[in-house]
Amino acid sequence: MFSGFSSETIDFMWNLRLNNNKAWFEANKEKFRQDFQAPMKLLGREVFERITGEWARHGFIHKVSRIYKDARRVRDGEPYRCNLWFSIEKPSEEWMATPVFWFELAPDRWSYGLGYYQAKPITMAKFRARIDRDPKKFEKLIAPLERQDEFILDGDEYKRKKEAPSPRTSAWYNRKSFSLIHRQENGVELFSPALADRVADGYRFLMPLYDYFITLDSDPDPGEA
Repeated sequence: MFSGFSSETIDFMWNLRLNNNKAWFEANKEKFRQDFQAPMKLLGREVFERITGEWARHGFIHKVSRIYKDARRVRDGEPYRCNLWFSIEKPSEEWMATPVFWFELAPDRWSYGLGYYQAKPITMAKFRARIDRDPKKFEKLIAPLERQDEFILDGDEYKRKKEAPSPRTSAWYNRKSFSLIHRQENGVELFSPALADRVADGYRFLMPLYDYFITLDSDPDPGEA
Protein backbone atom coordinates (compact mmCIF):
# COMPACT_ATOMS: atom_id res chain seq x y z
CA MET A 1 0.00 0.00 0.00
CA PHE A 2 1.18 3.52 -0.82
CA SER A 3 2.39 5.30 2.32
CA GLY A 4 3.71 8.45 0.68
CA PHE A 5 6.91 9.55 -0.99
CA SER A 6 9.88 10.52 1.20
CA SER A 7 12.55 13.16 1.55
CA GLU A 8 14.87 10.60 -0.06
CA THR A 9 12.64 10.72 -3.16
CA ILE A 10 13.13 14.47 -3.46
CA ASP A 11 16.86 14.21 -2.74
CA PHE A 12 17.27 11.60 -5.47
CA MET A 13 15.55 13.77 -8.09
CA TRP A 14 17.64 16.84 -7.29
CA ASN A 15 20.86 14.83 -7.23
CA LEU A 16 19.98 13.25 -10.57
CA ARG A 17 19.36 16.70 -12.02
CA LEU A 18 22.86 17.73 -10.91
CA ASN A 19 24.53 14.42 -11.88
CA ASN A 20 22.67 13.29 -14.98
CA ASN A 21 25.18 10.77 -16.26
CA LYS A 22 25.50 7.00 -16.45
CA ALA A 23 28.27 6.65 -13.85
CA TRP A 24 26.29 8.45 -11.13
CA PHE A 25 23.03 6.72 -11.97
CA GLU A 26 24.54 3.24 -11.97
CA ALA A 27 26.10 3.92 -8.56
CA ASN A 28 22.69 5.07 -7.24
CA LYS A 29 20.37 2.69 -9.09
CA GLU A 30 19.17 1.03 -5.90
CA LYS A 31 18.20 4.43 -4.47
CA PHE A 32 16.21 5.04 -7.65
CA ARG A 33 14.38 1.76 -7.33
CA GLN A 34 13.67 2.04 -3.62
CA ASP A 35 13.10 5.78 -3.13
CA PHE A 36 11.55 6.86 -6.44
CA GLN A 37 10.32 4.03 -8.65
CA ALA A 38 8.80 1.82 -5.95
CA PRO A 39 6.54 4.48 -4.33
CA MET A 40 5.46 5.76 -7.77
CA LYS A 41 4.42 2.23 -8.75
CA LEU A 42 2.56 1.79 -5.45
CA LEU A 43 0.69 5.08 -5.89
CA GLY A 44 -0.19 4.30 -9.49
CA ARG A 45 -1.37 0.79 -8.68
CA GLU A 46 -3.51 1.94 -5.74
CA VAL A 47 -5.23 4.70 -7.72
CA PHE A 48 -5.65 2.39 -10.72
CA GLU A 49 -7.34 -0.30 -8.63
CA ARG A 50 -9.77 2.21 -7.14
CA ILE A 51 -10.70 3.68 -10.51
CA THR A 52 -11.01 0.39 -12.35
CA GLY A 53 -13.10 -0.96 -9.49
CA GLU A 54 -15.68 1.71 -10.30
CA TRP A 55 -15.25 2.00 -14.08
CA ALA A 56 -14.27 -1.49 -15.22
CA ARG A 57 -16.24 -0.95 -18.44
CA HIS A 58 -13.53 1.41 -19.74
CA GLY A 59 -10.89 -1.32 -19.88
CA PHE A 60 -8.22 0.98 -18.48
CA ILE A 61 -4.55 0.05 -18.34
CA HIS A 62 -1.89 1.50 -16.04
CA LYS A 63 1.60 2.60 -17.08
CA VAL A 64 4.60 4.01 -15.22
CA SER A 65 7.16 5.97 -17.23
CA ARG A 66 10.75 4.85 -17.64
CA ILE A 67 13.61 6.86 -16.16
CA TYR A 68 15.63 6.42 -19.36
CA LYS A 69 15.10 8.92 -22.15
CA ASP A 70 14.62 7.62 -25.67
CA ALA A 71 18.15 7.46 -27.09
CA ARG A 72 16.95 9.24 -30.25
CA ARG A 73 15.91 12.24 -28.14
CA VAL A 74 19.02 12.64 -25.95
CA ARG A 75 20.24 15.94 -27.38
CA ASP A 76 21.27 17.56 -24.11
CA GLY A 77 23.72 14.86 -23.07
CA GLU A 78 21.47 13.92 -20.14
CA PRO A 79 20.21 10.33 -20.60
CA TYR A 80 17.79 10.24 -17.64
CA ARG A 81 14.54 11.95 -16.77
CA CYS A 82 14.43 13.76 -13.44
CA ASN A 83 10.69 13.16 -13.21
CA LEU A 84 8.41 10.14 -13.31
CA TRP A 85 4.72 9.77 -14.02
CA PHE A 86 2.02 7.18 -14.24
CA SER A 87 -1.01 7.17 -16.51
CA ILE A 88 -4.40 5.49 -16.55
CA GLU A 89 -5.81 5.17 -20.05
CA LYS A 90 -7.43 3.02 -22.69
CA PRO A 91 -4.97 0.90 -24.72
CA SER A 92 -4.14 2.81 -27.90
CA GLU A 93 -1.38 2.87 -30.50
CA GLU A 94 -1.87 6.64 -30.67
CA TRP A 95 -1.57 7.36 -26.95
CA MET A 96 -0.50 10.98 -27.50
CA ALA A 97 -3.83 11.69 -29.21
CA THR A 98 -6.00 9.88 -26.63
CA PRO A 99 -7.28 11.42 -23.37
CA VAL A 100 -5.47 10.06 -20.31
CA PHE A 101 -5.41 10.51 -16.56
CA TRP A 102 -1.91 11.14 -15.21
CA PHE A 103 0.15 11.98 -12.15
CA GLU A 104 3.67 13.41 -12.45
CA LEU A 105 6.35 14.07 -9.85
CA ALA A 106 9.31 16.42 -10.51
CA PRO A 107 12.02 17.69 -8.13
CA ASP A 108 10.11 20.86 -7.26
CA ARG A 109 6.44 20.05 -7.87
CA TRP A 110 3.79 17.48 -8.67
CA SER A 111 0.78 17.62 -10.95
CA TYR A 112 -2.13 15.46 -11.99
CA GLY A 113 -5.19 15.66 -14.17
CA LEU A 114 -6.86 14.62 -17.40
CA GLY A 115 -6.07 15.58 -20.94
CA TYR A 116 -4.30 15.01 -24.22
CA TYR A 117 -0.57 15.06 -24.79
CA GLN A 118 -1.40 16.39 -28.26
CA ALA A 119 -4.91 16.04 -29.63
CA LYS A 120 -5.26 15.63 -33.39
CA PRO A 121 -6.70 18.58 -35.36
CA ILE A 122 -9.56 16.32 -36.51
CA THR A 123 -10.36 15.47 -32.88
CA MET A 124 -10.58 19.15 -31.98
CA ALA A 125 -12.70 19.82 -35.08
CA LYS A 126 -15.09 17.08 -33.94
CA PHE A 127 -15.07 18.59 -30.46
CA ARG A 128 -16.08 22.02 -31.78
CA ALA A 129 -18.73 20.48 -34.02
CA ARG A 130 -20.22 18.63 -31.03
CA ILE A 131 -20.35 21.85 -29.02
CA ASP A 132 -21.99 23.59 -31.98
CA ARG A 133 -24.68 20.91 -32.09
CA ASP A 134 -25.45 21.10 -28.38
CA PRO A 135 -23.70 23.90 -26.48
CA LYS A 136 -26.06 23.60 -23.49
CA LYS A 137 -25.02 19.99 -22.91
CA PHE A 138 -21.36 20.97 -22.75
CA GLU A 139 -22.08 23.98 -20.54
CA LYS A 140 -23.87 21.66 -18.11
CA LEU A 141 -20.89 19.28 -18.20
CA ILE A 142 -18.35 22.00 -17.34
CA ALA A 143 -20.53 23.73 -14.72
CA PRO A 144 -18.90 21.78 -11.82
CA LEU A 145 -15.47 23.01 -13.00
CA GLU A 146 -16.63 26.59 -12.57
CA ARG A 147 -17.38 25.91 -8.90
CA GLN A 148 -14.03 24.37 -7.91
CA ASP A 149 -10.38 25.41 -7.64
CA GLU A 150 -8.54 22.09 -7.97
CA PHE A 151 -8.18 21.96 -11.76
CA ILE A 152 -7.53 24.64 -14.36
CA LEU A 153 -7.94 24.42 -18.13
CA ASP A 154 -4.58 24.42 -19.90
CA GLY A 155 -3.36 24.09 -23.48
CA ASP A 156 -2.21 26.15 -26.46
CA GLU A 157 -4.81 28.47 -27.94
CA TYR A 158 -5.35 29.51 -31.54
CA LYS A 159 -3.89 32.94 -32.32
CA ARG A 160 -6.88 33.70 -34.51
CA LYS A 161 -9.91 33.21 -32.29
CA LYS A 162 -12.82 31.09 -33.48
CA GLU A 163 -16.35 32.22 -32.74
CA ALA A 164 -17.71 29.94 -30.03
CA PRO A 165 -21.45 29.33 -29.53
CA SER A 166 -21.34 31.01 -26.10
CA PRO A 167 -18.93 32.87 -23.79
CA ARG A 168 -18.80 29.85 -21.43
CA THR A 169 -17.55 27.54 -24.19
CA SER A 170 -15.05 29.99 -25.73
CA ALA A 171 -11.99 29.01 -23.67
CA TRP A 172 -12.49 25.37 -24.70
CA TYR A 173 -13.47 26.11 -28.28
CA ASN A 174 -10.22 27.96 -28.98
CA ARG A 175 -7.73 25.31 -27.82
CA LYS A 176 -5.47 23.32 -30.13
CA SER A 177 -5.32 20.68 -27.40
CA PHE A 178 -6.16 20.78 -23.72
CA SER A 179 -5.81 19.32 -20.29
CA LEU A 180 -7.38 19.86 -16.90
CA ILE A 181 -4.45 20.08 -14.52
CA HIS A 182 -3.60 20.68 -10.89
CA ARG A 183 -0.04 21.82 -10.12
CA GLN A 184 1.42 22.09 -6.65
CA GLU A 185 4.83 22.63 -5.10
CA ASN A 186 6.22 19.64 -3.23
CA GLY A 187 5.18 19.67 0.42
CA VAL A 188 3.86 17.58 3.28
CA GLU A 189 0.94 16.08 1.34
CA LEU A 190 3.42 14.36 -0.96
CA PHE A 191 4.70 12.33 1.98
CA SER A 192 1.26 11.13 3.10
CA PRO A 193 -0.90 8.15 2.04
CA ALA A 194 -3.71 10.73 1.67
CA LEU A 195 -2.15 11.68 -1.68
CA ALA A 196 -3.73 8.55 -3.19
CA ASP A 197 -7.15 9.69 -1.91
CA ARG A 198 -6.75 13.11 -3.46
CA VAL A 199 -5.67 11.79 -6.84
CA ALA A 200 -8.43 9.15 -6.98
CA ASP A 201 -11.05 11.72 -5.94
CA GLY A 202 -9.79 14.08 -8.63
CA TYR A 203 -10.12 11.39 -11.30
CA ARG A 204 -13.66 10.61 -10.12
CA PHE A 205 -14.55 14.27 -10.46
CA LEU A 206 -13.12 14.39 -14.00
CA MET A 207 -14.64 11.11 -15.21
CA PRO A 208 -17.75 12.69 -16.85
CA LEU A 209 -15.42 14.81 -18.97
CA TYR A 210 -13.35 11.76 -19.86
CA ASP A 211 -16.53 10.03 -21.02
CA TYR A 212 -17.28 13.02 -23.24
CA PHE A 213 -13.79 13.23 -24.77
CA ILE A 214 -13.16 9.52 -25.32
CA THR A 215 -16.13 9.23 -27.68
CA LEU A 216 -15.11 12.11 -29.96
CA ASP A 217 -13.29 9.85 -32.41
CA SER A 218 -16.55 8.07 -33.23
CA ASP A 219 -18.24 11.34 -34.27
CA PRO A 220 -18.66 12.08 -37.98
CA ASP A 221 -16.00 14.08 -39.78
CA PRO A 222 -17.24 17.69 -39.70
CA GLY A 223 -15.96 18.25 -43.23
CA GLU A 224 -17.97 15.34 -44.58
CA ALA A 225 -21.03 16.42 -42.60
